Amino acid sequence: MSSTWHILGAGSLGSLWACRLARASKAVRLILRDSTRLQAYQQVGSLGLLEQDLTAHYAIPAETAQGIGPIHRLLVACKAYDAAPAVASVAGRLVPGAEVLLLQNGLGSQDEVARQVPQARCIFVSSTEGAYLEHDWQVRFAGQGYNWLGDPGNPAPPPWLEDLQAAGIPAQWTPDILTRLWRKLAINCAINPLTVLHQCRNGGLLGHLDQVQALCLELESLLLQCGQPQAAQNLEQDVQRVLLATASNYASMYQDVQAGRRTEVHYLLGYACQAARRHGLHLPYLEHLHQRLVDNLRARGLPCD
Repeated sequence: MSSTWHILGAGSLGSLWACRLARASKAVRLILRDSTRLQAYQQVGSLGLLEQDLTAHYAIPAETAQGIGPIHRLLVACKAYDAAPAVASVAGRLVPGAEVLLLQNGLGSQDEVARQVPQARCIFVSSTEGAYLEHDWQVRFAGQGYNWLGDPGNPAPPPWLEDLQAAGIPAQWTPDILTRLWRKLAINCAINPLTVLHQCRNGGLLGHLDQVQALCLELESLLLQCGQPQAAQNLEQDVQRVLLATASNYASMYQDVQAGRRTEVHYLLGYACQAARRHGLHLPYLEHLHQRLVDNLRARGLPCD
């Protein structure tokens, strides 16, 4: 099997992974959205990685989805709502037994992708690393974090985990990846929508802890009902810890709204509300928050799905 890492999505995390893998002399190829983006990248010729006061450039080969080579290993680093369409664009290039790493927020997009590529092994990734694009083709590593990887259908770890260690990508294989993803979803549901509605940094929610508490109580009930007791444990305390640790930060959903971009609400709060209805669980605060957020997005002319 080829050892090349194909990176689908040259946003912040995709670029961060690509640069670190290239720095460790691993074979990497970027798959860009279209010929216009490919031409823009080729004019620059490299990805830049900014860490503290240092900048390094990596001349990583790039192509579009219409490239002709087979894909054995694919890191999907686009937004949750783009994951399935993006993977569909390269599905014909995935060899039988190809490995597809899914780096999306929330839940739901992973299953959408898996249904499209039954010939592939889908590996879920939960990341707490921070990065953002300072300019086109320049990513800043903004915050140390960790990456948990797992496959709910196959507990055996893949041999290429050594690539991540060599590249300085902090990662660990876990048989409980769904617990990690549910916990992250719950934390995001308790923070992201409220920052949009209150128009504040994460720390601003420390003045609205009654709302945070009400949300966490309902989210804990949901997690328990969905068979995720570990993800439910001490949720409110963990949310408050995150608020304190990231008090000066703006949540990703807040940033998307301010920039006029589509949010991942369907795969976060929307997914949680769908799961509650599926289990016959009445969570009025969660449902009301979802409706308020949808109304807010519509008023701004932004998609709410």
